[in-house]
Amino acid sequence: MIQVAIVGSGFIGPAHIEALRRLGFVEVVALCDASLEHAQEKARQLNIPYAYSDVEALLAHPGIQVVHNCTPNFLHAQVNRQILKAGKHVFSEKPLCLTSKEARELEQLAREAGVVHGVSFVYRQFAMVQQAASMMRDGSAGRLFSAYGGYHQDWMLQETDFNWRVDAQQGGVSRAMADIGSHWCDTVQFVTGRRIVEVMADLAIVWPTRKASVADNSTFSERLPDADYQDIPVTTEDAGSVLFRFDDGSKGCFSVSQVSAGRKNRLHFDINASVSSLSWDQETPQQLWIGQRHRANQILGDDPSLLNRDVAGQAHFPGGHSEGWPDAFKNMMLNFYQAVLAGKMPTGPERRFASFSEGANVMYIIDAIVKSHQQRRWISVEQ
Repeated sequence: MIQVAIVGSGFIGPAHIEALRRLGFVEVVALCDASLEHAQEKARQLNIPYAYSDVEALLAHPGIQVVHNCTPNFLHAQVNRQILKAGKHVFSEKPLCLTSKEARELEQLAREAGVVHGVSFVYRQFAMVQQAASMMRDGSAGRLFSAYGGYHQDWMLQETDFNWRVDAQQGGVSRAMADIGSHWCDTVQFVTGRRIVEVMADLAIVWPTRKASVADNSTFSERLPDADYQDIPVTTEDAGSVLFRFDDGSKGCFSVSQVSAGRKNRLHFDINASVSSLSWDQETPQQLWIGQRHRANQILGDDPSLLNRDVAGQAHFPGGHSEGWPDAFKNMMLNFYQAVLAGKMPTGPERRFASFSEGANVMYIIDAIVKSHQQRRWISVEQ
């Protein structure tokens, strides 16, 4: 069994733990959180034997091979740095860090450490996204023309919706773009095999001041009508639109929003190529729409027997058996831990999970988007 530790037990930590336990060959043996009392209570709830309040003490726990960084954004760089310097394999929540400078440092540290390193970009792990990527790789969809789409949610729609991500000191100078736009960029770069190299962005804050509940700022929590609130100035965007250019000259655009009423978690893309178009929507994840010019359009389901052979293993049940976000999360962990078992980073199409280099690349895109909005012009993405 591979022994694993988790740093951070908020919204995403338990999702990591559940996916790891589904693998069957990974054991979560330790958990770390801000206070020992909280860590012990979470460890008890999640049936984890050891609890810590100090990352260095956790890293010294005997037998730990892999550490998952599930902390809030502002701690990502610091904790990733500690894990790498301890020589442990590391899987980090996104964003990899908060600045391009930190991204360059972590990318270099990961190379020098010689460990397996991954970033939690989960949407590339859906079977039908893998199918779209396979069709772009093998040329059956043709030459890339353009890419369009977006990622829309409504959990920050109201003035009383508040979360630590709103605070630039904790979440970073970008919110909607860094939080969900990063997922869209990684997914579409993975599918097309191309890199976004230039951006032109326009960002928006719809609530310049938000009312934060004094009692509860947890992610996706319901606001009580009789709660006590305090006014908090907002400097991070609620929504935005981006024109972009790929490294092969093809172009596209996407939008993100955390204030789109009724949209719960809609990441969607249209890839337009010379033979066909490929369209996918995370809210109907088992379908890939294939658009044709001279014959009927096709909706391909995630039946393993119908998928390209190189991705059929990413759908784990027979056709008609629903697979969703938790299954994509399991795919991500399975792909990462196969590399851990091999003891090295895979290369080429064999590596389906995002590396620290790809996590850094997305940070460079977000940095360029912020600069573009501020300077009102096209900005080149750091390469």
